[in-house]
Amino acid sequence: MRLLIIDDEMIIRTGIQQVIDWPALGIEALLPAASAEEALERIPDELPHIVLTDIRMSGMDGLELASILHQQYPEMEIIILSGYDEFSYVQQAMREGVSDYLLKTSRPEEIIKTMLKAKQRITDRIEKHKRGSLGDSALRTQLLEQLIKEGISESSLLAQAVDSFQLEMPSGYDQIMILNADGWEDLSLLLFAIHNILEETLSCHTLVYADHMVILLRSPSAMDQQGRIQQLLERLEGMLKCTIFAALGTNASHYSEWPKSYSAAKEAFMYRMITGNRGLIAFHAVQNRTGGRTVCSLEEEAELSSILVKGNRAELHGWVHQKIGAQLADDQVTTESLQAYIQSIIISGYRFIERMGNSQLLGQHGALPPLRDLQQSLNASPEQLLYEACSLLMDSYRQQSSEHRGNSYVEQAIVFIRNHLHTGITLQQVAREVHLNPNHFSEVFKRETGQNYIDFVTRERIERAAEILKNSEMKISQVARAVGYEDMKYFSQLFKKFTCMTPSEFRSESQSN
Repeated sequence: MRLLIIDDEMIIRTGIQQVIDWPALGIEALLPAASAEEALERIPDELPHIVLTDIRMSGMDGLELASILHQQYPEMEIIILSGYDEFSYVQQAMREGVSDYLLKTSRPEEIIKTMLKAKQRITDRIEKHKRGSLGDSALRTQLLEQLIKEGISESSLLAQAVDSFQLEMPSGYDQIMILNADGWEDLSLLLFAIHNILEETLSCHTLVYADHMVILLRSPSAMDQQGRIQQLLERLEGMLKCTIFAALGTNASHYSEWPKSYSAAKEAFMYRMITGNRGLIAFHAVQNRTGGRTVCSLEEEAELSSILVKGNRAELHGWVHQKIGAQLADDQVTTESLQAYIQSIIISGYRFIERMGNSQLLGQHGALPPLRDLQQSLNASPEQLLYEACSLLMDSYRQQSSEHRGNSYVEQAIVFIRNHLHTGITLQQVAREVHLNPNHFSEVFKRETGQNYIDFVTRERIERAAEILKNSEMKISQVARAVGYEDMKYFSQLFKKFTCMTPSEFRSESQSN
């Protein structure tokens, strides 16, 4: 059962939520509401069974809220919080349909006792309902939700659910489907339209939430359910001018197997981050995937470090697009392996910032929170998430560079290197330029850039060569000399090693694009 706590004093609402082990009582404590207005906005979606509200709040008070809730949700248990001097309010609240009251000074054991009594009253009411007595839409929704998501073990309650929805015994082909849509400014209105069409077209029952739907599909035979659903969703997209993504769970041969089908549908739904925002995916199509890469390579770490140093967002975007694209092209990739791979890249970026002595700056920036949980994100793509995280890393590096540019030997060295790529520049020359011992400079350079001197210079030369090839008609031999290579054959070998193309092939492809 779900509990919603409402109080405009944060210390009260969070205290009650945190001091009691609600799951141990069989109660799910929803995120507390800071006002009656917020509660009224959330209750239609979250459907709490029990509401615990303060009497006196800024804006709408608890009495008015209790009156509204009692009218709209007569089966809801409403408990009020009051102070010692508010007994007259308590008496009025009881007339408004409030079930019980607690003093704000109540001890945890008193709160627990009151909540368990409310929970028992709800259970007793449900058990007393006969067939047809579940007319209240909120109770019907709660019962169907429990049947699909958790299952109902009590035979009397199961019988009431079956009677209420006139459910026939599953034939072995029932499935749970989770659906999300996009394209309308008012998502709730779009989902309601889809709900109406589905219930008119299919044998199904639906649960509509703020940003998705859960659908119980009833099928009497082993007909091509997936193909039929795919065609219907495509028609819906055309009719409603929207995009739809849906995920199918496993087949169920008994009511008790609906939660298993629901769990499978949830797992398949997570593949939205891989397959995109439209289409239909079935659990059986992804359940045997073994997973893709989970750790970025040392070469990728060096590439990221180089991009962060240069501060080129366009290059960062292209690099992220390439890396995520390669992951999504792997037919064995899973949501878990993709999340791990993205997390690995971000961690490598953290390591680079720490090597640059910037860990304190990261904290000041605010701003590299842990990777957003992709499983909770319906809208952000993995490419967008990785780009945002790496952009924050780039900002941190840039801030540090601007604060310490005058004293940064490595920054000075990088500028000198880039200005002399056309020469046979050596580590000793660069070390002299920044007034450091060559051995010490080599050690500092690798620590701060994540690459040794030779690898860094080689990569800079190849990237400069690629720019020249893309934007000029210089001969290959001239390009080689422009980036410090007299031996054109050696230059071509290096270029192909880094780009997987010869200089001529690279130029042809760049011009064709």
